[in-house]
Amino acid sequence: MSARALYFTGERTVETRSIEIDGPESDELLIETEFSAVSAGTELLVYRNETPSEIAVDETIESLSGEFSYPMQYGYAAVGKVTSVGRDVDSDWIGTRVFGFNPHQTRFSAHPDDVLKLPPGVHAESATLLPTVETATNLTLDTGPRLNEQVVVFGAGVIGLWTVRLLSEFPLSDLVVVDPIENRRKLAAELGADTVCPPERLDENITGVDVAVELSGQPDVLDDAIDVVGYDGRVIVGSWYGTKRAPIDLGGRFHRNRIDLVSSQVSTITPELRGRWDTDRRMDTAREWLERTDTDAFVSHRIPFEEAKRAYELLDERAESAVQVVLTY
Repeated sequence: MSARALYFTGERTVETRSIEIDGPESDELLIETEFSAVSAGTELLVYRNETPSEIAVDETIESLSGEFSYPMQYGYAAVGKVTSVGRDVDSDWIGTRVFGFNPHQTRFSAHPDDVLKLPPGVHAESATLLPTVETATNLTLDTGPRLNEQVVVFGAGVIGLWTVRLLSEFPLSDLVVVDPIENRRKLAAELGADTVCPPERLDENITGVDVAVELSGQPDVLDDAIDVVGYDGRVIVGSWYGTKRAPIDLGGRFHRNRIDLVSSQVSTITPELRGRWDTDRRMDTAREWLERTDTDAFVSHRIPFEEAKRAYELLDERAESAVQVVLTY
């Protein structure tokens, strides 16, 4: 059976190819893709050849096994409709819309346990945001916001905006968002941020805060996050910098102020919470918040799959105009 698939073939080079796919096997579903979301974080690192070669693409998602080396497929937010099933799968699956952690391609096979049925109230395009909401949920758990704390979020990309959406539900004294792009600051305010500002106008009064969440994707911003927290403050690093480097000043306030620097990554749940939280509970929480939120403001661009090159050029060259880019099929 044939399909069309997106491949990263070199630095800043992508193409769609015809491929042959197996299945569905006796215990699998065949899914025709309708939408897939393009990650402005990890996918852009892959596009720019800024991923470290010594680590696996993903150790928890079967469809993303392998290494970061060209040519490669990547992507993890596909939504589509089940069109056929293997002989051992209930035919009731046919016609069901599902989400899968699968790279960008026109159709794919998956085991029923590896996809999520869409809730009745969630549109297929909106469901491509599920990994983003799950990441924001994980970031919120790692942040551990407490009553009357002051929190600063650096970076209002789509993950930053969803993190703001969740943090705004807590009784914080102030939720501050720092981002250089005016439209993103506006969206952050609409989603519940109390204060928004560009980096160069970070209020001098915003200092000694309880928590800073670094989501800009720029390693030099980590210095700003460290500078803004007070004694015994927490810095949650949700950005993945890939091979990007920047000098970080750990010789001043960081050392004497006993600042906690915490890595947050969605592949795992922090050990302190594993007694009560697992990945199923986290995903269920993400689905609930997706159902409760108007997602129209998050999707800024819709680009046909066969023109996917434009999506990556947009994120690489004109990121200020984009929030979430979605491929349509």
